[in-house]
Amino acid sequence: MRQTSPDTPAPSVLQRRHSEQLGAILPEMHPNEDIPEEEDPMILSDDAGHVYPPPARIAARFYRQTNTRRKSSAASSRRNSMSSTHSHQSNRSLRAGYQSNYVAQHLRRASIIESRKARLADRAIHAEQVRLRAALAKAAPRSSNCEERALAAQQAREKYLAQVASACAGEVKRAKKIAEDMKERKAAEERRLKQEMEEKLADAERRRFEYKKNTKRLRTASIPAPVDEKVFDEEVVPLDDSTAARRLQGAWRARRRRRLVEDFSSGLGISIDNIGNMAFDDVTALLAEEKVLATTSSILELFQLQSVDASATPDRTTVRTFLSAYLILGHPTTVFSKNGAQEEDLMVKARDLLAHNTFVTAFSAWRGQDSSALVETMVASFVELDGIWQTVKDDNDGGVANDYKEGIRNSQVNLLRKIRKLAGPDRADMLIKKAIKESRRIKRRRRPATEVTPRAADSPSSSASPGLSESADPDITAATQLQVSQPAVENGDSESMELTKLFSAVPNNRILVHELAIDKDYRIEVSPHSDTKDSINRAVCDGMRKGVEQGTGAPWTVAMAQNIRSKLLKLVQEGNSMHRHISEVIDLDMISMQCAHGAFSYNDFFASMANILPKLCAPFRDGQVRALAEDLRKGSDEVGNMIDLLFRLLHVIDLLSLDYSNYLLMNVAPTLLREASAYEQRQFAQDLEKGVITLQRTKHWWRNASVNVLTEAERRDPESVNRPADRPTSERIYARGLVDLAVATTPLQESDLPETLHLDKSRIVRIRGDALRITTIGAILLTAKNLLKREMRSQWKTEAARIWDILLKDGYASTAESTVSMPDRILSVITQAMPPTTRAQLANTITRFLAQAETGRLADPVMKVLFQRLKSHVFLRVSASSSGERVRAASNASESLATSGLSEFIVQVGGIVDTLGRISEVDGKAHGMWYEQVASEVNGREGEELPALVS
Repeated sequence: MRQTSPDTPAPSVLQRRHSEQLGAILPEMHPNEDIPEEEDPMILSDDAGHVYPPPARIAARFYRQTNTRRKSSAASSRRNSMSSTHSHQSNRSLRAGYQSNYVAQHLRRASIIESRKARLADRAIHAEQVRLRAALAKAAPRSSNCEERALAAQQAREKYLAQVASACAGEVKRAKKIAEDMKERKAAEERRLKQEMEEKLADAERRRFEYKKNTKRLRTASIPAPVDEKVFDEEVVPLDDSTAARRLQGAWRARRRRRLVEDFSSGLGISIDNIGNMAFDDVTALLAEEKVLATTSSILELFQLQSVDASATPDRTTVRTFLSAYLILGHPTTVFSKNGAQEEDLMVKARDLLAHNTFVTAFSAWRGQDSSALVETMVASFVELDGIWQTVKDDNDGGVANDYKEGIRNSQVNLLRKIRKLAGPDRADMLIKKAIKESRRIKRRRRPATEVTPRAADSPSSSASPGLSESADPDITAATQLQVSQPAVENGDSESMELTKLFSAVPNNRILVHELAIDKDYRIEVSPHSDTKDSINRAVCDGMRKGVEQGTGAPWTVAMAQNIRSKLLKLVQEGNSMHRHISEVIDLDMISMQCAHGAFSYNDFFASMANILPKLCAPFRDGQVRALAEDLRKGSDEVGNMIDLLFRLLHVIDLLSLDYSNYLLMNVAPTLLREASAYEQRQFAQDLEKGVITLQRTKHWWRNASVNVLTEAERRDPESVNRPADRPTSERIYARGLVDLAVATTPLQESDLPETLHLDKSRIVRIRGDALRITTIGAILLTAKNLLKREMRSQWKTEAARIWDILLKDGYASTAESTVSMPDRILSVITQAMPPTTRAQLANTITRFLAQAETGRLADPVMKVLFQRLKSHVFLRVSASSSGERVRAASNASESLATSGLSEFIVQVGGIVDTLGRISEVDGKAHGMWYEQVASEVNGREGEELPALVS
């Protein structure tokens, strides 16, 4: 390699110098332009001005094609190295004349450098664009809802965890219980093993002590002695008296224990498998045998097992409790009415008879819960019997009280004995007294006579007509005593009479007598036309307001004063001091004269009325009349307020007239009751003779009832034995028709109502509504009990009463004004805690039940079964012919309803039965002869004499 002189500049300096020379020689070129082709001449800056082309090998080296041009060399390339630069410098020094070498080299180098600069610039631009896009993306608002999704995921997770916790609560409880049972079992096993080990150690110590006491055996040969010699040697070993007695007693006790165990296991054959294969009745009879009880008692005495109930007899109580474990394990479905947690725990403890005290404790707890339901049922039956006695105890003329007295007393004594046995004497007496007091308080809601008697009314003796006697016709009695409260009508004016009947608070005589026959404490309620009557009074007052404004108010004032005067005078007897006072205060001539001269004062008139009304009203009206009297004394100068006070005055006077009518009805009720059945017979016969009614609907109704009774009798007698007890009687056909008519789900049609029961239409409609309501609420509560695994016979009286009030007030459908739907309102009444899934399932069931109840078509199996059970129960009690059967049916009513799942509606069902019983009694007395006629025609026995419907 050629050496470089010290004066030679550095390669970088030479390169810079060559570039400057090229800039002076060559024009400016673009970095990306290709190197000139081979044929392009090279212009050299020499003195001669000639252009010398480079040699072919040099041109081929530097002037290459564009597509075959080599890529830029790396920093470590040979061309960029110092040796390459030095080689070129050396070569240039050798061939100084050829400057084209330098030009080509520097052109290519400049092109490479420029291309690199361009690529770096493009990369810088691209990096800046990426940075800008990243900055824009970072600064732009995020459109994702990550936070909402995270919150929703958290809520879903919490909900799922709550569901898992609620679902696993029962499993955790069960696992804890199993763990506790295992722990107790292991502890008992450890105690047993420890006791056995202590007994073994004691026995070993005893044998060791006895061995030491015996004489030391002589040394003998190693050959074992014969058996006879050994026995002989043992027999001749002397023993003291205590040791001999102890051995004999131990052998005797062991033999006795072995025989007791053999007698119990082999002799009796009592085991869980054997008990399960036997029938329940056979097992009950077997466990009640004296031999079984004695043997079991000996076994329990052997193991020193005592009863946990110290108040009971130790032997029999413990024995029966011990044997009940076999009965529970052998027939669990028959013993238990449900399969709850307490029942499962009792069965687990029954399998482990070694833990006897634990089993007895669990058995006592289950028996206590079961007995509480039985106590409530029997108390309800006791109260039902008391209600029947309160109804019939005053009927001494017909002998009904004597028939019922003995049967009710015997049934109540039996119930009282059972209740005291289960609940104890003190608690039983307290429960019965409380239940009877509550029942009588509900039934005794009417006010006493002193509260409803008007102050201006005379004594009962003076209020009756002078010619009234005990044998008087009820029609005359009703006309003379009650029609005084009705407005006077002109003779022959039929339209006025019909209008009077429409707006009168007092019903006609036939309805009055019938209502008294059904309920001897019947009182006239506010007329169903009271709203219409108030609207008419309001219209009259509005007309009077217009007349006063137009200057024609005098005739209106006189007419209103005359109306008020006539109504007030009807409340008192003629000749009474109050009668004279009212006539003097409301003097029509004086009022007419004052109105003609414009001197009439409404404020003075209202003040007089404020003084008169408190002297006429009954005590229970004091508050309402006092409030009106205060407003009347204040008066008003405005026409509008004056007319409003007048309207209120007319309304209160109508109420006082109604109170006076009830007072008169209370006085004449005994006379009307004595002739009620005869009066109804005469009225019904007159309607038949006049053609007002026929018996076509009664015949159709009786025919349907006969078919139903015959079908039921054939179903009970599949072998066609035709026993006399199964033959349908008139009483049974009538009871079937009455129950089918009253206990139904669809609305009552006029064509379905027989003519004989036309006056009881409102009662039948009310009973239909009550029956459907009982079925709906019973189905809801029964479903809730099953979902929550509660006892079916337990009484949810509070929930049932609240749901009853809701459905009675608002119906089955949700109203537009209510913000909460009807299923949600009913579901909120059930306060028992339940998981969300169970609550949702119960809500869907309630919605389905309410929809079916609203239409009256029961399609759900639960509602159909409950309604059929309710109907059968009512028919069983209504069809009872004798007093003894009625008492027995009433005694078993509570238990029957509890078994059917309607334990909360004992009072409502008792009311339905009582109402139907009274309807049957009154209807039979009034229309018995026509029922016999219809029965003969329907059954095709015209000439045959049938048994009378009412004896």
